[in-house]
This record gives sequence, C-alpha cells and structure tokens, in this order.
Amino acid sequence: MASTARTPSVPALGNAIGLRERARGALLGLAVGDALGAPAENMKPSDIRAAWGRITGYVADRPAGTDDTEYAIFSGLLLARHGHALTPAHVEAAWHELIADRAEGPFRGAGFSERGTLENLRRGLAAPISAQHRHAWSDGLAMRAAPCGVFAAGRPDEAARLAAVDGSVSHDGEGIYGGQAVAAGVAAAMAGAPVVAVVASALAVVPDDSWTARSLRRAVTAAHLGERAVRSAVVIGGYPWTDLAPEAVALAFGAYAAADGDFEQAVLTAVNMGRDADTTAAVAGALAGATQGARAIPEPWAAAIGPARGSCLPAMAGHHVLDIADLLAPDGDGERDTAGCAPGETPLRGDEPAPDTFVLVADDTTEAPS
Repeated sequence: MASTARTPSVPALGNAIGLRERARGALLGLAVGDALGAPAENMKPSDIRAAWGRITGYVADRPAGTDDTEYAIFSGLLLARHGHALTPAHVEAAWHELIADRAEGPFRGAGFSERGTLENLRRGLAAPISAQHRHAWSDGLAMRAAPCGVFAAGRPDEAARLAAVDGSVSHDGEGIYGGQAVAAGVAAAMAGAPVVAVVASALAVVPDDSWTARSLRRAVTAAHLGERAVRSAVVIGGYPWTDLAPEAVALAFGAYAAADGDFEQAVLTAVNMGRDADTTAAVAGALAGATQGARAIPEPWAAAIGPARGSCLPAMAGHHVLDIADLLAPDGDGERDTAGCAPGETPLRGDEPAPDTFVLVADDTTEAPS
C-alpha cells in the first residue's frame, strides 16, 4: 500500500545557512561518515569496544571514503549532467561506460547488489530487469542517494523520484525505498527543516507498510533512549549480511534523531552501532551535514577527506565531494554553477568542455586505501 502520509511542508530556501553550505555539509558529511565508519563495518558494538573502546574519531592510519563515497560521486555527476531530465537510460549508459564495460583493473566491486547489477548488464539485460538479482534490497542505493536530495533541495518528492530513477538499474523494492527515504530526508534538511520534519519527509515517500517504513518508525521512536535501543529496535539478529536497506537506513535515521541533528553525535552514534557502519554513518553524516552545514564538521575530520582514490570505481579517481556539491547547489544568483558551460553541459575537469560522452578522469596509479 502506498504511503498515505503527506510530505510535510519544509521551509523556503535561503534561510540562515546558505544552500551551498548545506550542500557541502551533506556530501562532505557523507564522505566523513563513510571514512569514520569503514573500520567498524560488519562489527558488533562489543567488537568495536574491544578494539578501540568507543570510537570518537578516525581509527585508520589513512582514512578515506569507500564505495559509498565513490558511488555518491558517480550519482552526483549524473545529476549534474542530466538534472531533472535524468532517465533510466542515462543511468544505464553511465553504468556501462564507467563500470560494466571497463576492464576490471583495480575495480574492487562494492556490495552484492553492485556485483549482481554488473553481471546482469554484462549479459545484455537492461533496466529494470538488470536490478532483478538476489540483493536488490541492499543499501547500495541509499548510500548514493544523498546527491538527489542536494540537487532537489526543499523538494522531497522530487528527490525521491530521482533516487528511484537512479536505482532502477541496480535495485528494486526495499532497496529503492531505502534510497528514496534518504534522498527525501536530505532534501528536507537542505531547506532547514527540523529533525522531526526530515524524518517525516522520509516516511512520506515510502509505502506505509514497507519494511523500510516500519524499521524507520521503530528507530526514531527509540532514538531518545540512545544507540543501544535504536540498534535493538531494527537489527535483524543473527542475519549475516549487514547491508539490508531497511536496517541500514533506519539505523542512520535513528542516529540522526538521537543526536537531534548534531553532526558529530549523529555520525559517531552510527559508527559505534556497527553493522554496515560505513553506510549508516555516511547517511547520518549526509542528513546532519545538510542540517548544520559544512562548518559543523570537525576540521580534523574534514581535512582528511581528499579526492576519491578510485579504489572501487577507477573512473571516480580525482573527484572531490566538495566539487560535486558545488555542481549540484545553486550559486548566489540561484543558477547552478556550470563554470560558463552552455545549457545542459557540465564541466568535468579544469577548462575542458563537457564532451558528448560521459568521460571522467581516472588515475590508475592512485593508491588504494590501506
């Protein structure tokens, strides 16, 4: 049954925190959360405590984003090029050109949903059939959906629509719902909506009786009791795979709600709950970053985020999330920053015009994260 909830009103754009500041907060927050959570991925809270006590900052020697950040950059570049006219055909073509049709090289894959999608695309299947694999319910769309919310700031319904278009190649059912919830939540946060309205916006775009909606409601209801209660409310105990979209999205929103939108608290709550910690912290970071802006991200955390290394998607090497944020958020005159390009064109690197094909800079010599 489709949701009967009405998308709540969100504030008009142009409030105290600028749109570009929020855009940068959302995407830098995603990358920071991803890098903070990566070492704790697939761990239990007890394992995290045994290894590091409570994680309060980076525990890796060379913190860097994972597939979550690189796929978010991929989706952000698609939106920068096609905007509201994005179609499944555009997404499918980019998957072929930048991932599926390339030699494997340093490609290290991502979750099962991405691998299943690639196998289907390489067999000649097209969207939405390409998304019909065993892991269409994963959080692989949720991890890359924040750019839809940044682009459609203040328009949760449109953000959710764009996320569904993006996800049509790789996800189905609960996997789509998870991405839509994230996109809508970020879109509301981009307009300065309070935490309760951000959560309501996410719930309004997914079916009331979906696993995603039920998990999300349980998580935010338990949020005032802290991270242990949030985790207990939604985690599927004993299930070996941690990339369930309904679980990961609910944990992220629960962490965000428990922290009342505070960036540092939201991300660290997500990290210390374990499970798919890089994705849950990335989503919590995107929501809180859009809520508070980039200035709320602790400087040492932000400074560690450099251009993508291409360790998962070689074609994304060299792209920085802040550059993607600037492409997606309007400048001071309300126009999208296209660096002088003609309408419909998007700059990819320096002064080079955007070519007809989706060409991005890749550096195969870039070192993979340790």
